[in-house]
Amino acid sequence: MPYLTKPLILLLCLLVTGECRKHGHRVRRWTGTVETQNSLSKKPPDVTKSRKMKTEHLLKVDDHDFTMRPAFGGPAIPVGVDVQVESLDSISEVDMDFTMTLYLRHYWKDERLSFTSSTNKSMTFDGRLVKKIWVPDVFFVHSKRSFIHDTTTDNIMLRVFPDGHVLYSLRVTVTAACNMDFSRFPLDSQTCSLELESYAYTDEDLMLYWKSGDESLSTDDRISLSQFLIQKFHTTSRLAFYSSTGWYNRLYINFTLRRHIFFFLLQTYFPATLMVMLSWVSFWIDRRAVPARVSLGITTVLTMSTIITGVNASMPRVSYIKAVDIYLWVSFVFVFLSVLEYAAVNYLSTVQDRRERKMRERSLPCTCGISQTRTMTMLDGTYSEADTNSLAGYTEEPMVPEEEHEEMHEVPEKPEHMVVHLSVSSESTTTKKKKSLRALNIIQNTHAIDKYSRMIFPGSYIFFNLIYWSVYC
Repeated sequence: MPYLTKPLILLLCLLVTGECRKHGHRVRRWTGTVETQNSLSKKPPDVTKSRKMKTEHLLKVDDHDFTMRPAFGGPAIPVGVDVQVESLDSISEVDMDFTMTLYLRHYWKDERLSFTSSTNKSMTFDGRLVKKIWVPDVFFVHSKRSFIHDTTTDNIMLRVFPDGHVLYSLRVTVTAACNMDFSRFPLDSQTCSLELESYAYTDEDLMLYWKSGDESLSTDDRISLSQFLIQKFHTTSRLAFYSSTGWYNRLYINFTLRRHIFFFLLQTYFPATLMVMLSWVSFWIDRRAVPARVSLGITTVLTMSTIITGVNASMPRVSYIKAVDIYLWVSFVFVFLSVLEYAAVNYLSTVQDRRERKMRERSLPCTCGISQTRTMTMLDGTYSEADTNSLAGYTEEPMVPEEEHEEMHEVPEKPEHMVVHLSVSSESTTTKKKKSLRALNIIQNTHAIDKYSRMIFPGSYIFFNLIYWSVYC
């Protein structure tokens, strides 16, 4: 029995060893196949995607002095610029400026930032790397206020390509001055410019240019303003000279604005025209209605003064005359002349009444101080009973012919008196006469100046409007 146990144990060991060898060979064959497939599909490693490699080491930021421009001491470095206008926020006539939000992009090449990459892909960074490398020092000429947006972080993007080309983009809102000419306001067009320039580098160190010409400027089709129509955007460039520092490349973003006239027609021109037409109503009012005509004239004059003050309050204090000033002041003159017209009518009417009263006093015969009796005969000869009662103090006697006066010279003198001969008509005749007299009085009270003013004032104002709108439109 002991002799049989040892051979059996040895046989089992040999069997187990053989099976283990077979299983190991199978596992090695399957693993080899997988490794072969992985080696075929796996790409070579890219150092730009390695987490162990820092940005400073990859771009060699610490190995160079980025306080100096690229190719320092050599030719001027070209820096291309393109702009995308996001919005034109406001135009201020009082401050003579405009506010614009835009994306400003710079393109240049800095070989110090080149790196190796088998995929030739760029790397994108935020604003934190900008402080460690050189970037162009572009600023806005004639800028009043400007800032880089920082919500939710600084709106700055830096993209570096393996060959050293750099794209630097930022989102800026700038308020810049615009020299406006208001000589044709509000029928005017304004051209404003946003100017870009390097602050420190002259044209010998930095060449600033539009990257794609006129296509370097792009705008949003939805840009609109309440008072202006944006006609066109275009770009230009030229050299700017400073006596103490030299020549600099300057880029211009030019845009032309045409003002909408409809707002000013409703707020200024129509009210002024209506006030002028309202002042003409006084020409049809009786010249004896002094309170009505005076109050109407003063009201129109004060209203025109209010319109002129309101327009000038929203405009800068320029030293030249604007188109709206011409219209408003001419309208004011027409209103003021209508007041003067009534003053002239009232004065001339008073003078005329005085003359007529004197003429009547001279033409009426009077027996005062005269020894013989005279007869005063009225021209019309027909009066009402009320008119005869007003002459109750006079003595009624029959009319005596002049030939009989000589025969009666021997008669003793009677008290001196004035004889008035009246004939009282019926009530129907009296009523008709009253109506005709009233109509006659209305015609006589309408002064000749009012008649001419009814034609001259409207005609002159229409002629002025034809000339005004033909010149400024």
